Amino acid sequence: MRWKRRSVVKLLLAGTLIAAVLPPGIDWEMVYASTSSANVVRSDQELQKTLLNAMNQRLSQVQFVYQGKTNQLKGQLKNALEQALESDPYMNYTIESYGYSYSGSSKSANVSVQLSYRETAEQTAYVAKRVQGILGSIIKPGMNDHEKIKAIHDWIVLHLRYDETLRKYTAYDGLSSGSTVCQGYSLLTYKMLKEAGITNRIVEGTAAPRDTGVSQLHAWNLVLLDGKWYHLDTTWDDPAPDKPGEIGIGYYLRTDAQMRKDHSWTKSYPAANTPYRETLSRLISRNDSHKAYYQKLERELEYQLYDPAEIVSTSSALRTKVRAVIKQGGNSLLLRYHGSHEDLMDDLQDLYRLGVRSVSYVESDLDETNDLRVYVTWK
Repeated sequence: MRWKRRSVVKLLLAGTLIAAVLPPGIDWEMVYASTSSANVVRSDQELQKTLLNAMNQRLSQVQFVYQGKTNQLKGQLKNALEQALESDPYMNYTIESYGYSYSGSSKSANVSVQLSYRETAEQTAYVAKRVQGILGSIIKPGMNDHEKIKAIHDWIVLHLRYDETLRKYTAYDGLSSGSTVCQGYSLLTYKMLKEAGITNRIVEGTAAPRDTGVSQLHAWNLVLLDGKWYHLDTTWDDPAPDKPGEIGIGYYLRTDAQMRKDHSWTKSYPAANTPYRETLSRLISRNDSHKAYYQKLERELEYQLYDPAEIVSTSSALRTKVRAVIKQGGNSLLLRYHGSHEDLMDDLQDLYRLGVRSVSYVESDLDETNDLRVYVTWK
């Protein structure tokens, strides 16, 4: 997806006019409103507060008088706009473009800031109302943050689909139409986690799908859970094309090292260094009231494959596991295989000795090991 924010700057001081105009970007809907009277601003803090208040009201223009030295006002305005946006991640990715102009003397200037938005005030209010309703239905009394994050992740993956037209960028788009791009996924994830009381951030970077290897701009979330940060990419956990009822787990609460396989970022973000499977293992060992949930989650995330006892490296060991599944009436098995692709082919062929037919499999590398993750089905 593309990241684009237009900016226009005009200033008139001591008879000098400087103007810079960038080419128009995507034709996003704009909300027009204005203020009728100018406020007096005297500090960078007041600048930031004034701009953020205007954004929250979705004003298309805010005017004020800046009193103080104006020789660095251009930089002050730029920094105030950036800091206002950084202080509110949802607003940061809702602003479509901004511009500012000012004129006056060395000690005072009349300032005008123009703003346009990807989401109207009414649309943002719709998102807030829908988020509260969704959380009310999926967050149950007694849930801890581990359970809340999984519930929110799963709801988003199940109810959104990726916008292949690349025209829908907002949380409103996702909730109202059912589809959006990664920016909309990360915005909705941010909003739902925040309203559930979970600190999180939006990460801006690039990602390279394994089937193409071509990097493209991308956004996802960082989540603070029990004092540790984890990456959460709801977009990449949602199969594309959409598969109803299917929830991916490959980008659920990952470390920096795990994400760097196909994601990258250049801005400074909190470090994510703790594998979530280690976190779950410690939680399970506590044997508290949430133990059954943690064990269930451990299976859903396939962390049992990291138990050395789960490694299959011979044909006889594979047949033993498959025979046990058949005895229980099953026809599929997830396993960790230690060996080459060629060895795996031979061992899978050997399953026909059990009387099964039409053996199928899906093979991939198992993260942070030299082994294969193999999902086998048969008839």
